[in-house]
Formats: sequence, structure tokens, C-alpha cells
Amino acid sequence: MSFSGCLYILDGRFNKLHTLHVDVTYIFASDFRNNNQEKFPIPNIRCFSLYCQDIINVYDELIVPYLQRMSNLEKLTLNLATYVKNTFVDGNELNQNIVSYMPRLRIFEFYICSNHYRPKQIYLPSKEYIQHTFRDFKNDQVSSYIDYFQEEQFSLCHIYSYPYNLKYYYTITNNFPGGLFKYVQEVSLYDERSFEHEFFLRIQKSFPFIKILSIKNSKPQNHKLCRESKNDNQDVSIIQYPYLINLTLYDAHDDYIEEFLVDTNICLPDNCVHINIDYEQLERVTHNFRRDSTRINCAKLDSLCLNGRRLPEYAKDYFPHV
Repeated sequence: MSFSGCLYILDGRFNKLHTLHVDVTYIFASDFRNNNQEKFPIPNIRCFSLYCQDIINVYDELIVPYLQRMSNLEKLTLNLATYVKNTFVDGNELNQNIVSYMPRLRIFEFYICSNHYRPKQIYLPSKEYIQHTFRDFKNDQVSSYIDYFQEEQFSLCHIYSYPYNLKYYYTITNNFPGGLFKYVQEVSLYDERSFEHEFFLRIQKSFPFIKILSIKNSKPQNHKLCRESKNDNQDVSIIQYPYLINLTLYDAHDDYIEEFLVDTNICLPDNCVHINIDYEQLERVTHNFRRDSTRINCAKLDSLCLNGRRLPEYAKDYFPHV
């Protein structure tokens, strides 16, 4: 069902409906068109949650006005990533444009990731300022942090209530402060600074049930772990990803492919992992499918997507379950 279909549920025909949970992949501006009820209140809803997997571009114009119609809401959950035009979504914005319209609101769980593309000279607030905007959220612990990407000229601001009970956590960088996110199963990693081995250990501890992982980082590791035997650097932990089933490495430097394929760095689960990777990278990292230190993890793989390429016949013994 599209998000527009969910809106029709609230057009008045289900006048005893008090709880609605919405989890969609996309929200488009067209979802709100031809909705004749868009200016009428929605007084019966007491509990509303909105999860969206992909980034949206309609937060100010459509999401906020829609929420303002739910004047009797007692519990609200928002799990969104949104493009913003001027500045980040912060505590002041949430108070002024959402919370103030809901006098009965008792529980507000949220994670909102603001994406801002900016020219070089534009001013954006600091992490300290963003955190200060939540000073009136007396009963909630709120975390926030900001990522500025100089090369791509965009920034991200993450704000979320804690403990974290939501489903999605959007782009994660080296600035990620940690914590426990036991309901998040899909994670995307991106940065313009290198990811070191300890970073992947933090990710595993924070997201213990991760199933889907993608990495986008073109920077090589500064402290590369390339242990050809378990006797080298025994003080460095081998990271376990016991629930991982899908790993995307198309936009990853060779060092991160090596990080996941060398079994003395990371231990993959048996016969259940699918990897999306460029053939040339896989060939390089495995030394033309002859490298011993990547053999164990490659033998555990269930399937590969090589951007249209196929494994050569001589490599099939290296991937016996693919």
C-alpha cells in the first residue's frame, strides 16, 4: 500500500480507529494530492507512528501539516530522513510545529535525520546548539550529532530519543556516538574519513542484530589490519556479525572488502551471506581467487552479485556454496 492509501484510512470512515502504524518505503508529494480531507482535523487518533525507509522531500510541506491535525494524539513515533532547505530539524522546530499542537501528547519517540546540501559559505548550527534546543524535553533523553562533508558539500543532523526502539537508523559515520539499537537490522555506513577496524567493532556492538549492511567510503584505512594468520596482532578482536545476510561494497575501498573477507578481521556466518561487489575488486582482494586469508570467509558466502560479471571456472572452488 502507498502512503496515500494510508491517508484514506483517516478520512473519517473509520471513526472508531484510535491507533495507526504506518511503515512505507517511500513518501511522495503525489501521495497527498486529491486528498479532500487534508484540512479537516483527525480527532480520534490517539497513537500514530510513521516509519519511512527512504529519504523524503515533503517534511515541511506535507508531513508537519498532517500531524498538526491530530490534536488528541497521546503517543507519536516518527522515524524519518528528510531533505531540508534552510536548517536542520531540531528541538525548537519539533516543539513549535508538532508538540504544541498536541496538548495530550505523553510519549514522543523519534529519529529524524536532516539532509542539507549547502554552498561553502552557508552557516549551519553546531552540535551544542542543536542539543540545547531539547532543553524543554524534560522526560526524554535526546541524542544529537552533526556530520559535515566538505568534499560532497552536504551535512547531516541526527536527532533521536533514547532508549531507541525504532526500526531505521540512517547514514552512520565516524561521529556515531554509540549506544544500543537492538531493533535496527539495516545499516548504511558513509564517510569522507576512513573507517578503522575498531569502528566496525562499535557498529557490531551497537547493532547486534544487523542483517543488511552497505559501505560507501573511498578512503583507505590508516591502520590497516591485514593479518595473514591468527598469530599476528592477537590483541585485536575478531568481529562477529552472526545475523548478516546482505553486504553491499560497490562504493567501498578495497580495504573494507579486505576487512570483511579476511577471516582474522571479521567472522562471517556460514552459507547465508550475499555480497554485492565489483568483480575487479573481488579479484584484487582475493589475489585472483588464490589468497589463503580470504578463503575461509569466501567459502561461507551464499551468493554474489558482480555487476553482470560471472566467476571464472577456476574460481568456483574458492566459493563452493555460491
